[in-house]
Amino acid sequence: MNQIREYLQRPLLVGIAAFVVGLILGLVVLGWGLWPVQWTDAAPSDLHPGYQQIWLQMAISSYGNTGDAARAKQEYDALGSAGPDTLALIKSNPGNLNPNLISQFEDAVSATAQLPAGTSVPGVATTTGGSNLTTLLVVMCSVTFVAAAAIIAYVVLQGRKRSMAVAPISPIPATEVETPADWTNYPTSVAQAPMVQFMASYKAGDDLFDDSFSIDSPSGEFLGECGMGISETIGVGVPKKVTAFEVWLFDKNDIQTVTKVLMSAHAFNDPTIRQKLEAKGEPFEAISGGQTVLETATLKLVARVVDMSYGSGALPENSFFDSMVLELAIWQKQ
Repeated sequence: MNQIREYLQRPLLVGIAAFVVGLILGLVVLGWGLWPVQWTDAAPSDLHPGYQQIWLQMAISSYGNTGDAARAKQEYDALGSAGPDTLALIKSNPGNLNPNLISQFEDAVSATAQLPAGTSVPGVATTTGGSNLTTLLVVMCSVTFVAAAAIIAYVVLQGRKRSMAVAPISPIPATEVETPADWTNYPTSVAQAPMVQFMASYKAGDDLFDDSFSIDSPSGEFLGECGMGISETIGVGVPKKVTAFEVWLFDKNDIQTVTKVLMSAHAFNDPTIRQKLEAKGEPFEAISGGQTVLETATLKLVARVVDMSYGSGALPENSFFDSMVLELAIWQKQ
């Protein structure tokens, strides 16, 4: 305490301390009380690269549903200089997007005339001076707190130098994008190539797994749906131990949904489990690279096991899945 009193008698230190305290109170009272920061939406070009990728993925999906090339061009241009790199990243890692659709989107934005400068994308607000004010306030607050901490350390510890551990600021996490498995290289001719391809991906721990996809014609007409979901589990506890999946195809022109059951090796070879699941659909064993066909009145689906792995533990060997990636390729019957 005596040392603190001694230092407080020095005008320079008192002045610095008073300035720092006043600045802190001013920022807190004015910046967060009387003059709060007004947040506005950021343009896609100002987003973190991970969110820019999400923006472009949604733009590609929207183009697949609407075929609106002008809108696609607007949404692509909204990324500014980040557009080409983001599109290249999506092309190399398409995830659940159809590579053919990505190519169509790229052709559309390349063929569409450049929009006039200053054209805004509906639904996307531009950044305003509020964000700059926010940045300035944050920087000033950070500098103030560092200065205050340095002065307090100097007074209390009598000027001894002391390293101050600063917790690193965690960057905004990039969106997790699944590494896509290899797509089947079907013939490129219109007559033989699939109308659309999807990739359903399961990972142990996703107890609510149920992937479904809308099947639309090239002109945008709704034709049906397909997907994969959990059919049967084995054992107890969480996460669920999935031993079989349902693969299904719905055709709007057919009265019945076609279903097949993708089984683990254990379930496929166990008479009791297999008999139980046969009521849900025709069974087929999960083998890497294996495939099966589902057909309705106007649609044909080829389901191919792209990648898979089994979990391990107290349950029988090869009885439940740790991961499963299934490609769903759709053809429209002539």
